[in-house]
Amino acid sequence: MDNKVLENAEKKLPPAAGIGRKKGVPNKVTKALKEMILGALDDAGGQEYLKRQADENPVAFLGLVGKVLPHQLKADLNHQGDVNINIKWED
Repeated sequence: MDNKVLENAEKKLPPAAGIGRKKGVPNKVTKALKEMILGALDDAGGQEYLKRQADENPVAFLGLVGKVLPHQLKADLNHQGDVNINIKWED
């Protein structure tokens, strides 16, 4: 009896089973959470709030910066000479 139930269950797959979401489409929970975080940031003062956090809580702020910066940087490894990268916060 158990084998018959499993056989029937395997035969009744939806037509798009196993295809998954298209690349780059966030799931609904991630999208909703991101919207809530951005709404809370807006309520807290937006950019001005982030400026205060950079001064008052630099470790947490730089952790946030590390999360939003690209994880991969493209570089020309054949470049000759110095490479300067400047990150500056302006008031």
